[in-house]
Amino acid sequence: MSAEVSDGDLVRLARGGDPVAFRLLVERHQPMVRARARQVGEASDVDDIAQESFLQAYLALDRLRDPDRFAGWLAGIVFNVGRSLRRRAPVTLLADWPEPLHPASATGLPSAEELDRADAINAAVSSLPVGQRRSVALHYYAGVPAGQVADTPGAARASLHKARLRLRAYLTEHRPDLVPTGRTAMTTVRLARIARRIPPGPVPDRFPTHVIVLADDARGRELPIWLLGQDSHRFDADAQAEPAADELTGRLLDAAGARVTSVEIGELGPEVTVARIALATPGGPAQVAARLADGLAMAIIAGAPIRVTDALLDRMAVPAGTSQDGPVPEQTARDLRLDARRPHQEHNLSFAEGLEHWMLGGSFTEHAVQARWRDYSATAQQGTAVLAAAVPQPTGFAWLAQEILAGDYHGAAVTFRGQFRAAGATGLAGLFVRIMEPRDVRGPFTAAEARADPKNHLVAVVSEAGWAGYEVTAPVPAGASTFIFGVFLAGPGRIELRRAELTRAG
Repeated sequence: MSAEVSDGDLVRLARGGDPVAFRLLVERHQPMVRARARQVGEASDVDDIAQESFLQAYLALDRLRDPDRFAGWLAGIVFNVGRSLRRRAPVTLLADWPEPLHPASATGLPSAEELDRADAINAAVSSLPVGQRRSVALHYYAGVPAGQVADTPGAARASLHKARLRLRAYLTEHRPDLVPTGRTAMTTVRLARIARRIPPGPVPDRFPTHVIVLADDARGRELPIWLLGQDSHRFDADAQAEPAADELTGRLLDAAGARVTSVEIGELGPEVTVARIALATPGGPAQVAARLADGLAMAIIAGAPIRVTDALLDRMAVPAGTSQDGPVPEQTARDLRLDARRPHQEHNLSFAEGLEHWMLGGSFTEHAVQARWRDYSATAQQGTAVLAAAVPQPTGFAWLAQEILAGDYHGAAVTFRGQFRAAGATGLAGLFVRIMEPRDVRGPFTAAEARADPKNHLVAVVSEAGWAGYEVTAPVPAGASTFIFGVFLAGPGRIELRRAELTRAG
């Protein structure tokens, strides 16, 4: 593998099962992927978009018609992932993503380590006899099928076999650090538990959060894996759709005479995790690469052993017992939740019952990094509710709101009003009414999109020390199913609300 090897040649090698080839593609294109991720998502989403984009590219590598156009193809995947990530958050290993193992420069030039490896391999290839050197160049660099690099298939296989033996001997003598030691070191882990976790902050009201804990008993450590978004539902005892789909996959494998023999968790490249599902089929062993949640689901359904690369465990595992649930925070799903009754009218606008019937949400609750769930907080006492940023530079935006059924308001309009103040709010703060139709989600998921969405009726509150009255009115069309009303904050500061009132107009 050299710095001169093209993307197309690396793609061909990766298709042939060379794990180093795809890792080099990841390292080479990380600067481009992260730059495009910043264009299609928020800064807090860059890690997630990059992880999912490289994984999707790897899974679809065989469908790339022109390997030499890998970069443009990958850029298109980044764009699509950025749009879809809001609907399905990725699996995230704890703790926060580390720095890249082999960071590439901002210009995309090869790293010093890659150049050093390239020089060593070039020297090894140059030491080969002319015929073997030609076979290696044709097969590994030009993508010529192995049987066509010599006059006959037998001669081609012999030439490549001798070349590989000579290369290994040369590198063992001159650069033993580059000689593969065999199979990647892996540790068999035990599925210790799957638990629904109440995070130390607001609970995403639509997306239950679970943690799967894999235990390495021999070394007394655990690997916690957060499951967010729709991935979380498949491991929820109350959910039916995803578990049913997983069980159906298991039955289809049984009907085809195949079974899952193991699931291995590793990395395709820096920060790109993957699950490899090993299968025993009537035609012989097979392996399928999959997203982490899909691999774990298959291991659970099939009762197959789970193995994790030692490198990943060494970096991400925590001492046994430290991933257990901590004390339940004051702000729980019971305190800040969508009223299960979906009421036809508003409740507790005087905040006499604290935040009962109110819910705290926003784009910050969708973030895959646990620490970001603390970026905003909500409190209510003495007739006043406060929505505030808890850190100097919070992620995304937050809202404190109620949701009620719209049936009694069809054809009319609703007005939400109250007294507000936003002292110290340097971000955008105000009140809103959002009209919801069937199958709508609570998005949009960036502040800019929220302001541009016609279903959101917003009024900004001017930052001032005293109280001032504001109101916002929104028509409720016949197709509306519910509407949400409350206050929002995007950025630092706080907004306070008292004497809230919701009235029907028209």
